[in-house]
Amino acid sequence: MDAHQFAREWIASWNSHDLEGILSHYADDIEISTPMIKLATGGKTDSLAGKEAVGDYWKKALEKIPDLHFELIDVTEGVNSVALYYTSVMNKKAIEVMFFDEQGKVNKMVAHYTT
Repeated sequence: MDAHQFAREWIASWNSHDLEGILSHYADDIEISTPMIKLATGGKTDSLAGKEAVGDYWKKALEKIPDLHFELIDVTEGVNSVALYYTSVMNKKAIEVMFFDEQGKVNKMVAHYTT
């Protein structure tokens, strides 16, 4: 996997608001953890599991933030993982660490944001 190519494609799918394109990067058993979920759910949870639940959450996010635009700052690589550093919503800096399964799909993601 080319981490920089993945990052460019990931950012482009988010910036085009193409939910199917976004979801194409993820495994069916994806698990995500991000403080943004807590904001969207009124503090009930900060994690979601399964492509359907994650897709529903992201669909609502894209509808709620129609001008969503990410700007890639840097990419780092690890063992079966990448960390993308980018400017996110509300001009926050974000780091998302993504872990890949054997098929090259993201099956776990943890997001961090500046406060």
